[in-house]
Amino acid sequence: MEDILSVYARIYDPMRPVVCMDEKPYQLLAHVRDPIPAGPGRDLKED
Repeated sequence: MEDILSVYARIYDPMRPVVCMDEKPYQLLAHVRDPIPAGPGRDLKED
């Protein structure tokens, strides 16, 4: 656990981003918000 906590204490470095993961035992299948549709030169955006 101490190893993980030291990762969060690091100074921000854009070359080494920190990815947080939630350890909930279930999968969410519905969208929180409606996806933003794709447009010319733009991909679909979704939560």
